[in-house]
Amino acid sequence: MTVIQLTNITFIRSDRIILDRISWTIGRGQHWALLGANGSGKTSLLKIIAGYEWPSDGSVHVLGRHFGDCYLPELRKTIGWVSAAVEHRLPEDDTALEIAASGFDASLGLYRPLRRDETEQTRSALAALGIEGLADQPYQVLSQGEKQRVLIARALVNRPALLILDEPCAGLDPVSRERFLDDLGRLAETPESPTILLVTHHVEEIRPWIDNLLVLKEGRVLAAGSTAATLTAANMGDAFGHPCRIGNTRGRYRLDLNPRD
Repeated sequence: MTVIQLTNITFIRSDRIILDRISWTIGRGQHWALLGANGSGKTSLLKIIAGYEWPSDGSVHVLGRHFGDCYLPELRKTIGWVSAAVEHRLPEDDTALEIAASGFDASLGLYRPLRRDETEQTRSALAALGIEGLADQPYQVLSQGEKQRVLIARALVNRPALLILDEPCAGLDPVSRERFLDDLGRLAETPESPTILLVTHHVEEIRPWIDNLLVLKEGRVLAAGSTAATLTAANMGDAFGHPCRIGNTRGRYRLDLNPRD
């Protein structure tokens, strides 16, 4: 099954072309990274895929549903979404369990009593990420790394077929980032894992479980394909506008900028 199929997507806001004729197909079981400099159009593309923005032109199919022929609020319940844009709008007085459980309704907060099975399912999602002991703690007192794990649990409670992570490591210190990416890797390797789309501008966050890579530059696809073939010095230098070197040690990538003449 095709999880995402975009055909000639163009997105225009205030007479500015944000995305220009993007075509992209992601199959079930694949894990992708979306890479690009700030302002390359990554977040706009994610919002279209998740049904929060509408393209100016082109065709969007997500999880077998065609935009224009489906009810987007219901579709969103089958997509896990982790983003700073979501985090900053959550009620911080809610507990970690309440924040995670709000994923059942794809709502920004919990506004109804939970059924017993929903409570158990939420606790299981928290436990899978090693934070079941934080369930009754106010969200606002958690560390940034703990908050990110709660958001992942929130995204997973509905057992989504697609998990979108928009720069999930932003604000994490190096140790917290490493642990967080390790957690994602363990999730990606389970048989029940959703298709994962990780958005970043740091090649160091692209781990061996990420099969494929799409690189955006100024709203256009610069390169797309297997990670090994796409994550090259030429493509990264073009994407970020600076010559660079790409290192790879046991599947762990590193980008080093070349000194300017």
